[in-house]
Amino acid sequence: MKIYKISAILILIAILFGGCGQTVQSGKVQVRFWHGLGGPLGDVLNDMIMDFNHTHKDIEIIANPISSYNALSQKLSAALQVGKQPDLAQVFESWAAKYQEDNVLVSIDSLIANDPDITEEDLNDFYPVFMNSITYKGKKWSFPFNKSVRAYFYNKDAFYRAGLDPYYFPATWQEFREYCKILTSPKDDIYGANFTVNEWQFVNLIHQAGGTIMDENNRPVLNSQYGLEALNYILGLVNVDKTAKSTKELDGQNAFLAGKVAMYEGSSVSITFMRQQPINFAVGYAPLPTYRTKKSAISGTNIVIFKSGNPKKEKAAWEFIKWFTSTERTAEWSARTCYMPLRKSAMQTQIIQDFLAENPQFKDVYAQLEDAVFEPQHPAWFVGRDELKKSLEKATAGILTPQQALDEVAAKLEKLVKEEEKKGKL
Repeated sequence: MKIYKISAILILIAILFGGCGQTVQSGKVQVRFWHGLGGPLGDVLNDMIMDFNHTHKDIEIIANPISSYNALSQKLSAALQVGKQPDLAQVFESWAAKYQEDNVLVSIDSLIANDPDITEEDLNDFYPVFMNSITYKGKKWSFPFNKSVRAYFYNKDAFYRAGLDPYYFPATWQEFREYCKILTSPKDDIYGANFTVNEWQFVNLIHQAGGTIMDENNRPVLNSQYGLEALNYILGLVNVDKTAKSTKELDGQNAFLAGKVAMYEGSSVSITFMRQQPINFAVGYAPLPTYRTKKSAISGTNIVIFKSGNPKKEKAAWEFIKWFTSTERTAEWSARTCYMPLRKSAMQTQIIQDFLAENPQFKDVYAQLEDAVFEPQHPAWFVGRDELKKSLEKATAGILTPQQALDEVAAKLEKLVKEEEKKGKL
């Protein structure tokens, strides 16, 4: 038994920290890639990595899936402290800002400048929101990878039974509120929609109201009248109209699949998970209802290359990024997962055209990229995002008023910003 335990520990160490150099047997440059995708999304990523490895005789991407993004963040922090970071990793914008300050990232700008295959026309093919989101203080330290938008999934059968057009989804906040009332049946415990406390959803709503989370000087302004409108809108559905079911985590998605909720808001990739379960009604797809603006916040991660001191490994990592974000590959990734295509040219590929032929309503979900924005890049948002969730939960539970909740998170975010400034790096 002792021998078994020692062997298990050695295997774990090999998985976590092995594969740092060039393999003698295969002659390939090994690139360790840590990511947080599991389930059907992870399956597609693994398929594509295998395709890359098969078609690139000198490079081998060794994927190490981590259970969640939170776990990935913790593991990266621990690995960086002992100099055992991977070669590639998924990161959010605020993570990249912190890593850049610690001088552990390879400059994407330098890779682009020294790559004759990358032209201005090539870079302009990426949707502007993705390129802007990876540019921090005028420089690029990451590259877009798996990006999504929020979308609505709705029960077409429920629409039909309620006398509503199953091919039309409410386009504005007010229309959505009216539809929730029509689709709610208290005696049957059926709701028009659901609401789960979600920081990403709030970011969307405040931008649609005309506001933002932080201003151009990196000062929190989410407790403005726009933030209050956004929070009151969703709390009004739950606590005033009582037409949105308050749910936690995946309960909202499960209620939708069970026919207890007619309209469900989630990530564009939510349908990939829902398709794994039996669905007994026709599902419609729709972009978010809008208010003063049509802005929609992207989410999902970018990818970074950590410094290794080995130019061959860094170049190999860059080759994988270029391959994965090429027109054909990003189109495949989108059609198979419902993540957003990174390039505008991907919309003209046969694989996307075939996908839209089967799911024509998804075209409007894709169209949200034209008015998309992104979350704060500031390192303070790394922790501030969690603080926002805590305050939103207090407002939902009635512990704080909406204004008190927003003032609380604004004060905490301001403190986090000042702490970053004291470090003398901003």
